[in-house]
Amino acid sequence: METRARRRPQLRLLLLLLLLCGGCPRVGGCNETRMLEKLPRCGKAFADMMHKVDVWKWCNLSEFIVYYESFTNCTEVETNVVGCYWPNPLAQGFITGVHRQFFANCTVDRTHWEDPPDECIQRLTIPQKSTGYVWGRDPRMS
Repeated sequence: METRARRRPQLRLLLLLLLLCGGCPRVGGCNETRMLEKLPRCGKAFADMMHKVDVWKWCNLSEFIVYYESFTNCTEVETNVVGCYWPNPLAQGFITGVHRQFFANCTVDRTHWEDPPDECIQRLTIPQKSTGYVWGRDPRMS
């Protein structure tokens, strides 16, 4: 009798988990088909949130970082629920597709560093070599 009373809360917890996750991960491993069915929900929720942000602000991460975090967490949860690791190549492919949809026009401004022309380097280094001046402590200052 006591064992039945102990099992009821466990059974309730199991049923609650089934309702929350929409299914259990397979014992055999990752259910990729189920994962690919679930991930678009994350993309839809992210799209709905991004439409609250002006399009011209889509390249400014500080404008939507909370939405992106929610999207990332969603993809991780949905992937784990079906017994898959996160990230994985299929989930990354889905996330890349969402990136293309929203961030294709965003560019990264990178400074292109170049060496100065040889004549500039010579002007900086040759006078020091020709004077023979050695940088160091002046013995008179001791």
